[in-house]
Amino acid sequence: MVHVLSSRVLLRPTDPERSRAFYGEALGLAVYREFGTGPERGTVYFLGGGFLEVSGRSDTPPAPGLQLWLQVADAAAAHKELTAQGVEVLRPPKKEPWGLVEMWIADPDGLKIVIVEVPEDHPIRYRPGI
Repeated sequence: MVHVLSSRVLLRPTDPERSRAFYGEALGLAVYREFGTGPERGTVYFLGGGFLEVSGRSDTPPAPGLQLWLQVADAAAAHKELTAQGVEVLRPPKKEPWGLVEMWIADPDGLKIVIVEVPEDHPIRYRPGI
């Protein structure tokens, strides 16, 4: 068994500066660390229990199957904040049949991001014996 100590999603955007502005300013993700110099330097952002590293450059956007899942306390408040920052909302918050409130946005390269609110009564929050 591999003993994983930490993990992160590595993102190689087509325009690193534009992506750093999106994740750092529009989404307001906190910076964990930065490294290197120049336009392709790396920035690692906190993602709750994980990290998102934006570094390097790619000639093509990420594969359509790659998506980010970001949990927030209040999807309606996130919608209001992101709209105020000029982030295009692909789909506003909506309670899904499985009980989660989901909103969809995309980063500058089209990477789809679901912003998720887990309601208090949702089974994800249930921990037997606690």
